[in-house]
Amino acid sequence: MLPCLNKKLFGVECMGCGLQRSISLICNGNFVDAFYMYPAIYTLILLFLVVAVNTFKNFKYANKIIIILAILNVSIIIGNFIIKTFIIK
Repeated sequence: MLPCLNKKLFGVECMGCGLQRSISLICNGNFVDAFYMYPAIYTLILLFLVVAVNTFKNFKYANKIIIILAILNVSIIIGNFIIKTFIIK
């Protein structure tokens, strides 16, 4: 795994900390552990799937779906970062 430079230099986890381990856990079949490691993992996968499908075949409400998923992902990532940084120490 690649080390988090933000955590090494500043001692604070970044908003992407846990993403690599979460992907690794999914590849090993540990789906619940992957969610606990990085809660936005499944919505990110869904977002990338919608973007990939929309790249090859445009569908009617793709832009609205992508915007909603992007806002949802940003909300989950920021919420997770706040909880990990300020609430759980």
